[in-house]
Amino acid sequence: MSESQKKKIVVVGGGTGTHTLLRGLKRFADKLDITAIVTMADSGGSTGRLRDEFGQLPVGDARMALVALSADFNSHDELLRELFLYRFSRGEGLNGHNFGNLLLTALTDILGSEVLAIEATSRILRVRGQVVPVTTDNVNLQAVYDDGLVVIGEHEIDMPPVSRHERHIKKLSVTPFAMMNKVAVQAMTEADVIVLGPGDLYTSVLANCVVGGFVEALANSKAKLIYVCNLMSRLGQTINMHSAEHVAEISRYTKRRPDFVLINNSPFPAELLASYKEEGNHPIKNNGIGTGGVLLDLDLISTEAVKTVSGDILERSLIRHDSDKLATALLQII
Repeated sequence: MSESQKKKIVVVGGGTGTHTLLRGLKRFADKLDITAIVTMADSGGSTGRLRDEFGQLPVGDARMALVALSADFNSHDELLRELFLYRFSRGEGLNGHNFGNLLLTALTDILGSEVLAIEATSRILRVRGQVVPVTTDNVNLQAVYDDGLVVIGEHEIDMPPVSRHERHIKKLSVTPFAMMNKVAVQAMTEADVIVLGPGDLYTSVLANCVVGGFVEALANSKAKLIYVCNLMSRLGQTINMHSAEHVAEISRYTKRRPDFVLINNSPFPAELLASYKEEGNHPIKNNGIGTGGVLLDLDLISTEAVKTVSGDILERSLIRHDSDKLATALLQII
């Protein structure tokens, strides 16, 4: 299929959810022109440390998307992917850092910008598609909660104290105000399909939507809008929220209702579900999506065990979407 015949799909998000979806979509790179627009608000873990020390844009979400779209034709490609995902578990100063984050930081210093560093890494990994920062401005997430408290920083929003586990976000924004990267605007405007998620509603998905120009870019796009609902709630963000409430928030911030909403309907492994419930989290249930749009209730869960990485100081999701199931469901819509 020629480049001009490919369907242009834009995935908006960050973190593990976007990585999972892109891994599946990459199998259809002969049919799809893939662009990943990733959040630039990460402030935790290795990314947060490098951001504080070097004053650069956070690279973690871009790195995850690059690895997901990297070539996988031989053992050399596999070794490169493992290298970019490698996390140091010892060494003073290195413990907890990710090799891919360090390389992107070094390339930014050498080439003079994060965008050029991402482009160079794309060539190294022979990425099938492109990865684009939602903004090239240095921003932080800001959340105003239902009790009036204002919290600044993605990591602080993601890791609330126990006393705030059942609080909800009433207003999400970026500070200082920032505009979208022009390349990201163009990708959305020209897209045939725009996919929001999967990933944490506020810190992965809506973190992109609150950047200046996003709503206008979406309004100017003729693309189908698809929302992939997260599997589990997030403490301090989406407790007691299910599919209808998620879609309502997507519509509130994007000024547009999704044309399609995908939600998982298969059961979770009992031992993993018990771990989440012990923390106070719950599965996101199908309670409808309100008026408009098509709800697709599908088996989307992965049965593959999630491996924890030594040296990783952040909490990671143990229940995840299945890359192939998710990509196949999207291809049927497209």
